Amino acid sequence: MSKRIWSIALAYVGVMIGAGVSSGQDLLQYFVSFGAWGLIGVIVLGILHVGFGRLMIALGSYYRSDDHSVVLAEISHPVIYRILDIALIITCFLFGFVMTAGAGANLNQQFGFPIWVGAFLCTALTIFVSFLDFKKIIGVIGVFTPMILVMIAMIFVTNVLGRHWDFAEMDKVSQTIQSPFPSIWLSVVNYFAVCVMSAIAMAFVMGGSILKINEAEKSGAWGGFMVGVIFFVTTLILFANSDEIASSDVPMLAIAKEVNPIFATLYALVIFGLIFNTVFSLYYALGKRFSAGSEKRFKFFVAAFALAGFAISFIGFRQLVAVMYPIIGYLGMLMLVVLVVASYRKKAKIRKEKEIRNHLLSIVEKAYDPNQDLTHRDKKKAEELREASILDNDILHEDSHVHVRQEMGISKKD
Repeated sequence: MSKRIWSIALAYVGVMIGAGVSSGQDLLQYFVSFGAWGLIGVIVLGILHVGFGRLMIALGSYYRSDDHSVVLAEISHPVIYRILDIALIITCFLFGFVMTAGAGANLNQQFGFPIWVGAFLCTALTIFVSFLDFKKIIGVIGVFTPMILVMIAMIFVTNVLGRHWDFAEMDKVSQTIQSPFPSIWLSVVNYFAVCVMSAIAMAFVMGGSILKINEAEKSGAWGGFMVGVIFFVTTLILFANSDEIASSDVPMLAIAKEVNPIFATLYALVIFGLIFNTVFSLYYALGKRFSAGSEKRFKFFVAAFALAGFAISFIGFRQLVAVMYPIIGYLGMLMLVVLVVASYRKKAKIRKEKEIRNHLLSIVEKAYDPNQDLTHRDKKKAEELREASILDNDILHEDSHVHVRQEMGISKKD
């Protein structure tokens, strides 16, 4: 897997899992509360993440989008587009202050800090990182993903493997936890819709940074697969400890404390990093949506949304999860329908555009390879391919050369 695919896949995981899976609070309410059926439900959730992760990143790449409105305007009816655009704007803001509250709850539970301290630190970091360039941002978002993978694996090995499992008792205890839904299947769909609504805006932007659509598809599929594995293992850990963590704001942190106090401290810091990933991604997407290409307006809107989210976050993390997640999920169900329809309608066009870009890049590579000759026929074919693409001719010309130079490690001066 290329560095670009790996980078986007890790960033996608960092954006998608956020506070919920690393803290365990939403998995506790959405899946563990259904007992053994919750484990089956979370497997279905993982399958959905692979398929839709591939689709979302690919659509971003296909349109080379730098904000969600670019894609939504193309794949949905104008009326549906307006509804979804408004729903995404509202969702990004709602989810942003829910996650900000999670940052406060996390540091409060582990270190005893006042809740406002963690929320303020998360807000300040969000504003600061918005001043970095996009490549550095992707690096920051992806840095915590390998850490949480390793840490969840360590918790699973030390806390779950080798212990005596009274499955019937755990199933009974877990079902005493209150769930927002009467059915596991409604819970699966609603929670997946929550995930999509919280991450799709940034997923489109990340996809838009990739020229090769097949690389975008692999990034989304691998990212979705990793998300699915993390969800399942975390749910299994919570299920095995349901009698001890039902009343905890950050149940995974409570379990981490049983492994080792130092480990729990590190885990709390990684959770904070993942919460920041989600908060920043949401406000970054909102900033892009309202900036109209202006860097100054972008930074202003990121700061404005982040500060407003900080003010509202004092309502409380667990209460916000229980109330806001289902609402966001119902809004997201319409988004899922639009994505499914887009997948069916755009499949042939995406395949054709993929072939165009791959063929064009193979020609551009000749221009930088001293062992190959770029012929007049090649140049004419490259022009035909750029004309056939959905992208602007000049932009595609520049982007294809930038892509090849990066692949071959060639600076622009060379």
